[in-house]
Amino acid sequence: MKQMIIAIDGHSSTGKSTFAKAIAKAMDYTYLDSGALYRAVTLYALEEGLTDSQGLPDASLLTERLRDITVSFCRNPATGLSETYLNGKNVEERIRSLDVSRSVSPVSVIPRVREFVDNELRKWGEKKGVVIDGRDIGTAVFPQAELKIFMTAPAHVRARRRLDEMKAKGEEATFEEVLDNVLSRDHLDSTREVHPLTRASDAVLLDNGNMSVEEQMEWFKKIMEERWGIRLK
Repeated sequence: MKQMIIAIDGHSSTGKSTFAKAIAKAMDYTYLDSGALYRAVTLYALEEGLTDSQGLPDASLLTERLRDITVSFCRNPATGLSETYLNGKNVEERIRSLDVSRSVSPVSVIPRVREFVDNELRKWGEKKGVVIDGRDIGTAVFPQAELKIFMTAPAHVRARRRLDEMKAKGEEATFEEVLDNVLSRDHLDSTREVHPLTRASDAVLLDNGNMSVEEQMEWFKKIMEERWGIRLK
């Protein structure tokens, strides 16, 4: 099968990771979670005492210690999904902790951290046969990707999805609170100074507001067949 880079960007709560994982499975590709890299760096900062009592990073100290960080992905044969390793240790569960979630945003805006993550992703991308999702994958990290997809959906649909996920985890919030958060993240993503969220000129737009994952995969399979003559089951 043709080896390529598939870059998926888009707004928050559009199901980018779910879609990317489904594509990776169908293509027998490696799924790279750019967010996991930022979370791994954040976990390192927390465990090495490079944050204050509120979990805010010391940008100068963390920048100096980036040379001591190695992040890699390894496919779990039981699940077929890639898991995150920090300096040789599996941290897939630890990077999803609440502490990491609270601190990842201030860590991810540090320019040198973004540069570090982008460089790590590019190393993996050199091998091709990868699916990567994020906010600036098709514009800043892999502008040469063979297939770029930009995902979006109405804000109220994305807010409802996130609220349902939160309820499933036992978390409480109102729809208005979640919608406000979605709109706030949209604004921050599109106006940040370093690599703001934007659709690449050659990215295919996918509005999945009324689509299931299965319907999205049928959409993807059609693109693969029309562009490259690749038929997927």
